[in-house]
Amino acid sequence: MLKVKRIPVGPGVANCYLIHNGEKALIVDPGADADRINRLIDDLAIQPIAILLTHTHYDHIGAVEQMREKYDIPVYVAPEEDDWLINPTKNLSAIISEPIIVQRADHLFNPDETLTIGDFSFKVLATPGHSPGGVSFVFDEGEFVLTGDALFAGGVGRSDLPGSEPAKLLSGIREQLFTLPGHYTVYSGHGLKTTIENEINTNPFFY
Repeated sequence: MLKVKRIPVGPGVANCYLIHNGEKALIVDPGADADRINRLIDDLAIQPIAILLTHTHYDHIGAVEQMREKYDIPVYVAPEEDDWLINPTKNLSAIISEPIIVQRADHLFNPDETLTIGDFSFKVLATPGHSPGGVSFVFDEGEFVLTGDALFAGGVGRSDLPGSEPAKLLSGIREQLFTLPGHYTVYSGHGLKTTIENEINTNPFFY
């Protein structure tokens, strides 16, 4: 049975997630506070096997190198943002905080692929608009989706940043996320969880 542990990290209170089955784990968006994430991993007695990035803004990648080095695990990202990892201007860290440079990813997502890493199988959906390479991860086994900074509870990601495209953001949510089963839980890049059905019915950006 898949479990999801949310860890709000950093000054921007971005959500890092541990997706685990009691033994192995995927780390999603380790944005900061590596020591705190590591302590939780130790407390849960789980072994990370990969790092998944929904996108590469500074508040979602700040602890990537520390986690990659500690656990010797690969990093996955969309090809549109692989070079953002090494570019503090593109990942916004040079503008907003201390420059962050992360080595390029070990693996690049293919558009709308189903990916298996160890015991974990999930779909990668392209949900750009907040950033060019924004993706969401759908875990049918656990009936949930991680949406990064595309869809929030009662909101959507900012679309006034360099590389943002408002029309793509909204159409991607409608076409990729709102077509998922309504009861699926939504775990966003910031804030608390919601459901697909709740966002279809109440999110002010869609009515």
